[in-house]
Amino acid sequence: MSKVTMKLDALTCPSCMTKIEGALSKKDGVENVKVLFNASKIKADFDDSQVTAESLADTVTDLGYTVKSSKVKAL
Repeated sequence: MSKVTMKLDALTCPSCMTKIEGALSKKDGVENVKVLFNASKIKADFDDSQVTAESLADTVTDLGYTVKSSKVKAL
């Protein structure tokens, strides 16, 4: 398992959190998705044998948000 933290350009409304959390939670191998609205960050645990951090960032980008940076840490 690994943990990814993504810094977003900006979140404009609380419904953005729900949209992002829902999309990432549906990905195979993703657990514990948390969107921090005020910090414009996403934290998620993921099984790197099933999904990559880049794929998760692409999912967020496909939703219309800009990922400014991403850090991955092995658990």
